[in-house]
Amino acid sequence: MAKKAVATFAAKAGSRSMVKCIRMDKSPKTGAYVFTEQLVDAEKAKDYFANKK
Repeated sequence: MAKKAVATFAAKAGSRSMVKCIRMDKSPKTGAYVFTEQLVDAEKAKDYFANKK
């Protein structure tokens, strides 16, 4: 089941739409799955899931 939380932050230049992205990665040490969370701009959400860091 996918989780998605949307938050709006007020900045000095205006407000931006931010999205909380949760990605499931496999740990190289144990082999177990690890969840990584990060707040990114709504426009850059697809780039976040495309790049595996």
